[in-house]
Amino acid sequence: MTKQRIFIRLALGLAVIAASGASAQDTAQKGATAVETPKQLTLGVILYPTFEPLDVFGPVEMFMSVPGNLLKVVFIAEKAGPVEAGTQSQKGPKVYADFGYDDAPKLDIILVPGGFGTIPQLQNEKTLAFIRERSAQAQITTSVCSGSAILAKAGVLDGKKATSNKAYFDSMIVANGPKTEWIRQARWVEDGKLITSSGVSAGIDMALAVIAKLWGMEMAEGIAKGTEYVWSKDPSNDPFALPAK
Repeated sequence: MTKQRIFIRLALGLAVIAASGASAQDTAQKGATAVETPKQLTLGVILYPTFEPLDVFGPVEMFMSVPGNLLKVVFIAEKAGPVEAGTQSQKGPKVYADFGYDDAPKLDIILVPGGFGTIPQLQNEKTLAFIRERSAQAQITTSVCSGSAILAKAGVLDGKKATSNKAYFDSMIVANGPKTEWIRQARWVEDGKLITSSGVSAGIDMALAVIAKLWGMEMAEGIAKGTEYVWSKDPSNDPFALPAK
């Protein structure tokens, strides 16, 4: 075989590989829903003092398993710098916010966590205004646990269906969203571009549902398998709804 023929076959082989890659990308796009997905999306995770760690890092683990050319994850707080997480028993560690509200980039997806710091944020007009403005611009706005109370207080959930942490469902969540149609039994609830999830670990299920929505079920299932997580794919499968108070 001459060098010229070898070169031609090599060129054809590379063309086939390139075509296969394009075909796979087209298939992933067709597997998504009506949401129009650009090459790379930016997910902004809102941090505030004593946010619940798993509300943030459960979903973030799933989202950061999406290839970097498709999704970039950034942390945002009122001011850039360290923000202390917190649980019922202790505070810490600190997590660094990449941006403050004033210099945050354009966000395609927003994640609002819950936690013991939720109550002060319900009175923080800077946080409420930022979420109100950016949610209107984003493709998808999500929340975990009592983060939906912050969305409701900001007016983002007015006239929408949503869910939240069952332990504080009536005492805090519903009280801050009188114009929201609260769904008590739900692992997560999707209403248009708003996706709210139940307590703490439910954010992981919700994150995988968002990934399936944007990049296809195959990617979401692959991430669940790779992280050895048993994904509850049914949003109505909520074993924690009955003891809600």
